[in-house]
Amino acid sequence: MSRRGLLTGGAAAVGGALVGVATSDALQQQKQQPQQQPYGRQTEPFHGNRQAGIDTPPQAAASFLAFTLHRDTDRDAIGRMLRLLTDDAARLTAGRPALGDTDADLARTPARLTVTVGFGPGLYRAAGLRSPVAALPAFPIDRLQPRWTGGDLLLQVCADDPTAVAHAQRMLVKDARPFAAVRWVQRGFRRGRGVEADGATHRNLLGQLDGTANVRTPPGAIWAGDATTLVVRRIRLEIETWDKLSRTDKELAVGRKLDTGAPLTGGKEHDEPDFSAVDSVGLPVMPDFAHVTRAHVSDERIRILRRPYSYDGEPDAGGVPDSGLIFASYQADVGAQYLPIQRRLAEQDLLNQWTTPIGSAVFAIPPGCAEGGWIGEQVLT
Repeated sequence: MSRRGLLTGGAAAVGGALVGVATSDALQQQKQQPQQQPYGRQTEPFHGNRQAGIDTPPQAAASFLAFTLHRDTDRDAIGRMLRLLTDDAARLTAGRPALGDTDADLARTPARLTVTVGFGPGLYRAAGLRSPVAALPAFPIDRLQPRWTGGDLLLQVCADDPTAVAHAQRMLVKDARPFAAVRWVQRGFRRGRGVEADGATHRNLLGQLDGTANVRTPPGAIWAGDATTLVVRRIRLEIETWDKLSRTDKELAVGRKLDTGAPLTGGKEHDEPDFSAVDSVGLPVMPDFAHVTRAHVSDERIRILRRPYSYDGEPDAGGVPDSGLIFASYQADVGAQYLPIQRRLAEQDLLNQWTTPIGSAVFAIPPGCAEGGWIGEQVLT
């Protein structure tokens, strides 16, 4: 063997040995570290005292489906429908196909799928029961359209993958079809999973962080026992006129800095606003008409849980966007928590110039169920 061959061969041998050692060390480290489940395989538990999809960390995609019960759907029929929905929802959220699912492969990546069931006033009437919820009163800012308003039954379907949402929606609509007709469907989205840190506040299509002041700790603000209520408002965003504002004007209307979400009196998103602060000429730094000022709730026990999603439909022939917000608010008591905030916003929120409510519905969210039980069992039996 030539001297060159000897040297290069020896170097290769040494290099191979070093690579082997490095590979062995890397494998050992992988064994010691817990392996994170791929996003698509992650699941959220379906069974439990409370329904999932409420204080569950929000997923990237959502579909809100409202149904109108058929006239002949009585209390017994409602129970049969809810048994079917519960059984298939439990399967799908676990990554298993629904009964009779001819496309079972679509169910195997649930991506944290949740299915949340809500009851509107009409379902309680059909069951001969007194409803714990009612439609919201009319507000002067409302321009409600029947196609986005009301509903006897709600299914909120959320996942980190829109395919998982679409497949689950298809299976659940099949279950409900003999008992109810689809009234409306609202599809929404947030940032894709992994784009931002889990738990980051949603940024809506006006560019503002939405949900910074969410209730954080007291369960009594969200839950009445193991039940809660849901207000769904479809809010069209007047983006064409919003785009004409300067950044300063946008921040004054919202009461927060657009980049960080910090209040105009603070430096970080979750800093408490100082409503007593004034500028050099004695004017409030946080204007009375700012959205944050009007929506502020100082008592943590009566705050609401916002779980909003954006929507973006087709622009019209002139290119005007059809964009907005599916505002989903969870609270223990609509009258004590949601309505006072909405009344203040309707009175003087400057943001009303660029937001128009076009849909509204209210639902009671019954408790969850144990394995072998069904959603609504405690209400209907």
